[in-house]
Amino acid sequence: MQYGIAMPASVSPAENSRESAPRRFATGRQFELRRGDALAVVTELAAGLRLYSRGGVQLTESYGDAEIPPGATGITLAPWANRVDGGTWHLDSKKQQLDITEVSRNNASHGLLRNTGYALVDESEFSVTLEATVFPQHGYPFQVRHLVKYELDDNLDLRVSQTLVNDSQSEAPFVLGAHPYLRLGDIAPEDLILTVRAATRLVADERLIPRTSVTVDGEYDLSAGSGVGGLDVDVAFTDLAFDGGVARHVLTAPDGRSVSLEQDQGCQYVHVFVTDTFPGRSKAVAIEPMTGPANAFNSGEGLRWLAPGEAFTMNWGITASL
Repeated sequence: MQYGIAMPASVSPAENSRESAPRRFATGRQFELRRGDALAVVTELAAGLRLYSRGGVQLTESYGDAEIPPGATGITLAPWANRVDGGTWHLDSKKQQLDITEVSRNNASHGLLRNTGYALVDESEFSVTLEATVFPQHGYPFQVRHLVKYELDDNLDLRVSQTLVNDSQSEAPFVLGAHPYLRLGDIAPEDLILTVRAATRLVADERLIPRTSVTVDGEYDLSAGSGVGGLDVDVAFTDLAFDGGVARHVLTAPDGRSVSLEQDQGCQYVHVFVTDTFPGRSKAVAIEPMTGPANAFNSGEGLRWLAPGEAFTMNWGITASL
């Protein structure tokens, strides 16, 4: 289903002509999923999540029709998440050079599909599956397919699966991730409490490349909840607390309502980015599930390899208590 817009009840002929023109989106086709009072909007560009809401309460940050996702809002990430230091890594002792896409820090950032349109593979009333291919190229001489499925389940929660398939003749390295920003309707971000239960954080340099890891403590200990208004973090965590195979990271409002990002044990890392630079918002909270951290192609931490013909799936989702 393509995301549409209602026609005003009364318009002049000229207005009607303008309104009848096709609605265009900088992020390509918009796939709308509805179930009960839940709504999810998925974009052709980067198989991104543009919106998830319940009962009219907006649970993710969004953006305008003519905008590309600010701050990578909602995009999916493959075949690496976060950053590769200087865009370089080595394969069988041979240097690989990726394009530098974060010029200010001289890094290759957020994979190879951020600016790619995904093809529709399957669609039903409550789900949509999109696919894009990474072809062999400088810096990444492998052919892999990334399939992303969004579904509204029986509880009206949003479930997302990301599958990478290796169509190469040799093993291919990868990290998968996603970049949603959570919110709770019109509640001021400063009034929200963020809870992330993790034992270890990665310590990064000024270019946001992890160099070591330490036990979580001080301002980075979010296990008991911390006010978003006092947070200014851009950090990855691991050794997450899994309960029944699921780790949950929660934003809670003063009235007790909450929205959570959940990730399965295939995602052993989460990156938390609290920023005051998101357009139109005093603060925005990105909670990013990842199978590995930044610079995994060099550090090897969290890096996985797919054999020819092999596939790997990571699962995550967004739930709410309203």
